Amino acid sequence: MDPRPQIQEFLASRRARISPQSVGLPVAGRKRRVPGLRREEVAALAGLSIDYYIRLERGALTNASDSVLNAIARALQLDATEQAHLVSLARAGKPSPTTPRSHRTPPTTIAPQLQTVLDALIGIPALVRNPTLDLVAVNPLARALYSVLYADADTAPNLARFTFLDPHAEQFWPHWDRVADDLVAHLRAAAGATPYDRALTDLVGELSTRSDTFRQLWARHDVRAYGRGTKHFQHPVVGALDLRYDLLQPAAEPGLTMITYTAEPGTTSHDNLSLLASWAASQSNDAPERAFSTQHITPPTPRD
Repeated sequence: MDPRPQIQEFLASRRARISPQSVGLPVAGRKRRVPGLRREEVAALAGLSIDYYIRLERGALTNASDSVLNAIARALQLDATEQAHLVSLARAGKPSPTTPRSHRTPPTTIAPQLQTVLDALIGIPALVRNPTLDLVAVNPLARALYSVLYADADTAPNLARFTFLDPHAEQFWPHWDRVADDLVAHLRAAAGATPYDRALTDLVGELSTRSDTFRQLWARHDVRAYGRGTKHFQHPVVGALDLRYDLLQPAAEPGLTMITYTAEPGTTSHDNLSLLASWAASQSNDAPERAFSTQHITPPTPRD
């Protein structure tokens, strides 16, 4: 995934969303053929020459200084996540000599000590995912929470593939549009940080080919990062679950993210999470695929 077209498309998409009026620029003169700011206007706002900014937007960000990147970020009104993405794209042209471009792959396993931590979180669904959104490890309650993903999985299930390609996804995610938007924004940020990740490139290519919705969201170049929030589930066994999630970055497991889910005490979601724990405990440990089947789900119309 060459970072140069990513740079061009990202910067073009960011300036397209800013009106000249909003930054105090006059609008009189020749008719605008595209929405948002022109390149020369971004250059003026950033204090750069027009020729230099055009070269930068065409992908020549590799040698741009931090002060130049900061100036562009201010001119385009980038938030903290978008600015970090811009820096990632700029630095992607200088891969570490110890990590060849073609060999970058997302982690697929965790240390036994981290699995012990997951399993020790009784009553709390906890999982570990990698940048390509594979569920690398789960504790029993997280596996029960995501049982619909494990029904036919021979390998670690992938949240993006499920969301965009599985007909059960829109029933499992009551706010499907929001989940889909967030997952694509996460993958876009990951592509900026690790553009030579073959698994990520393959995943984006697969989803772009098979899902019109993914392709449209990917073309928006939105990036987003959350440390915590609320996620809504419609579980096939226990029903509605509104769970708070918290993301942790284990220092000993670079590239992996640990996620825990909790429910507010005294709520229906708390009762349903307790019911889910009881249901999970009652299942046969030697037949998880049968125990976590989707037989209770009525499949909706497939998306795309």
